[in-house]
Amino acid sequence: MSLLRTWLAPPRPAVVEAEGRERRLLVTEILVVATVTLGLSGLRSLISLLDSLAAPAPLASRRVAIDQPLATDSWVDLAAQLASSLQLVAWGALGLYLLLRAGSGPRGVGLDGARPGRDVLAALGLAALIGIPGLGFYLATRALGINLTVVPSVLDDHWWRVPVLVVSAVANAWAEEVLVVGWLLTVLRRLGLSENRSLAVSALLRGSYHLYQGFGGGLGNVVMGLVFGRYWQRSGRLWPLVGAHALIDVVAFVGSALLAGKVPFLPR
Repeated sequence: MSLLRTWLAPPRPAVVEAEGRERRLLVTEILVVATVTLGLSGLRSLISLLDSLAAPAPLASRRVAIDQPLATDSWVDLAAQLASSLQLVAWGALGLYLLLRAGSGPRGVGLDGARPGRDVLAALGLAALIGIPGLGFYLATRALGINLTVVPSVLDDHWWRVPVLVVSAVANAWAEEVLVVGWLLTVLRRLGLSENRSLAVSALLRGSYHLYQGFGGGLGNVVMGLVFGRYWQRSGRLWPLVGAHALIDVVAFVGSALLAGKVPFLPR
């Protein structure tokens, strides 16, 4: 019972809270970083969902692709895909840089090589915990008509398709987990928020930029954010989250590209 209590209401670690000018700068930092990265993505996703709701066709009949061609020429498309992934890597690097400037850095959020074996096992466990029920949840919400038909990849069948999808999956995982978990939860601790309130903010942000998929995509990612965020708050390890997220996306992106039309529940 005590173990469950510590997971549901964990004590906040001893952190020197920011005051005065430093506190105002941290709030500004959150607003600026969110505006240029995932917060802006959340706003765009909300607008996209509103557009889908305004259309006469039901949500489940509408399709949305995650990885799609960005240019007509194969080589130009390859360059554009890699540039898009580079942007995500830079977003994560920005969060890590801000943590470093604040005196934390990679080790402070669990991005070191202290326990590689345990981190890999944790990543596999988290991927199974989120990925398997997540597929069932997506199919259920689509059947209920509250989610769009999500096609992870509609990239053309070029020689570089699978490597680019793997790079995209890893870049997405890196950007999201560093910013939404490692950086944001650390900053919210310095602002004095409780662990539960910080977790709620992080999870809602994660859900917001998946709203383009529909209500199911938003809610499913809120749940993922609650699980991932709490794991980090309890363990202090970020590598398992990056690894689990990357594995889930690799299976979704590459599986969609290779198995579309061959597995009944995968859209063409």
